[in-house]
Amino acid sequence: MPSLNAPRVLLGALELPRTMLEVGSLLASAPYLQMVQRGDGHPVVVLPGFTASDDSTALLRRYLRSIGYDARPWNLGRNMGLRGAGRSEALEREVARVCEETGKNVSLIGWSLGGVHARNLAKRSPHSIRRVISLGSPFGGSPRATAVWRLYKSSNEIRVDPAFVDRFVAQTVTPPPNVPCTAIYSRTDGIVAWQIAMEVPGPLTDNIEVYGSHCGLGFNPAVYYAVADRLAQPEGKFTPFQRSGWRAALFGPAEAA
Repeated sequence: MPSLNAPRVLLGALELPRTMLEVGSLLASAPYLQMVQRGDGHPVVVLPGFTASDDSTALLRRYLRSIGYDARPWNLGRNMGLRGAGRSEALEREVARVCEETGKNVSLIGWSLGGVHARNLAKRSPHSIRRVISLGSPFGGSPRATAVWRLYKSSNEIRVDPAFVDRFVAQTVTPPPNVPCTAIYSRTDGIVAWQIAMEVPGPLTDNIEVYGSHCGLGFNPAVYYAVADRLAQPEGKFTPFQRSGWRAALFGPAEAA
């Protein structure tokens, strides 16, 4: 696998102003985003990104509830990666609790590092996960191809020798078995190299390119539309995202398999 660098410094420096523009566009698009197919009420757990808490996903969860989903926080505080013994087990217990409470399988939406957690949980518990949607999540290559690698490394005290990184990549790049996975990414992501935020082409995977920043993925109206489209698929069914008509102006072209 070729080595990738973190996104250009300029893209990172422009993350905040671009995010503010995306928040504004979300507010302007709110009436149109209500015109999507209504949800079937199944539970959707939304996982925040690195150093973020459930506060960062509040708007996305509010939107999902407004269109008919039982959207829930992950209830595990700030996402600090590997820090904190039993974090993966706690997430697994929380999702199992939601499954038992509702009697339904759970869809997972993970923003950035949250998407890595979501995919890994789906590998451990594929029979309780309906689908996984990741937003700019660095699961497809070396974590060093992110602008926050040094902070993540110091926060988690992980080893960074090449053999460890190769094993990490090998474990994360493979999608969960029998669980539909959609990766939403941006080529102008200022935090995560877009090449490592994509799923390997397969019968249950697709990649959706949007135009925007990394920190704005949770407020980007194109992301909201794509998430609603993917969640609306019946359980056990999967069809690739369609870019025909007006969608071609909001989403990048399909990646070649």
